[in-house]
Amino acid sequence: MRLNVVGGTMIALLLIALVLAYSTMFTVYQTRQALVIRLGEPIRDITKPGLNFKYPLVDTVIHIDKRILDIESPAQEVIASDYKRLVVDAFARYKITKPLLFYQTVGSVEGGNARLLTLLNSALRRVLGEVTLMQVVRDQREELMAKVRTQVEGEAQAFGINVVDVRIRRADLPEQNSQAIYQRMQTERQQEAAQFRAEGSRRSQEIRAKADRDVTVLVAEATSTAERVRGEGDAERNRIFAEAYGKDAADFFTFYRAMQAYEQGLQKSDTRLLLRPDTEFFRFFADPNGRPRAGAPKQ
Repeated sequence: MRLNVVGGTMIALLLIALVLAYSTMFTVYQTRQALVIRLGEPIRDITKPGLNFKYPLVDTVIHIDKRILDIESPAQEVIASDYKRLVVDAFARYKITKPLLFYQTVGSVEGGNARLLTLLNSALRRVLGEVTLMQVVRDQREELMAKVRTQVEGEAQAFGINVVDVRIRRADLPEQNSQAIYQRMQTERQQEAAQFRAEGSRRSQEIRAKADRDVTVLVAEATSTAERVRGEGDAERNRIFAEAYGKDAADFFTFYRAMQAYEQGLQKSDTRLLLRPDTEFFRFFADPNGRPRAGAPKQ
């Protein structure tokens, strides 16, 4: 009976010793860092992974994430320096680099997120309030994000936080302002289109008027040239007639009158002429010089 009591006691003591030995050990993983708290007071932080020891019952271990964490700022309205309202949506990534300071100032990751979100919103309002709408939307977006990160980083150091990056996900006008600007842009484009059409019509009329003027000038020049050439031809014809008439006035007159008679008498009509080929009327057909044939009857 006595042996049974001693054996039970030894087993109980052994179990208590195992529990105490197990409670003195804890493991820090690669993605975590640990903070040892003794009776409510932090005494040391552990950032390297591995097996570590603590006093049982009096020491408590708090594990803090070592990875890069992120927070998202809800959409908020910011007034730029040109008094334009912007709806800004941003986010930040950060790491807890000093777990002891982090625990002493904010207590937990949730508390750190709340404090960091306040710093992010304040920095966004300060930085974006100093620039214009176009600088935020287009011209200096990268520089502004870097400036916001620098300001948040400087204030977050007091909480043991290192801000890795800050990004502006969206920076747009409010919905009512967007509609008004869209309508204004549409009106401006319509005015530009009407101006381009008017300019095109004016240019078309100028080109058409110039083409009509060029055609008139060309026709006038061509008519003038034709009249000059026709006059020169008539003058040359008259000169030839005069020379021919001056050489043999009687024969030329006879020849000219015969040609006129042929033109008048040999027209296409119902008139019939019954003449012999060797008559005086056809003498220029038989002889270009108009000499009558021997023995030809006279008219």
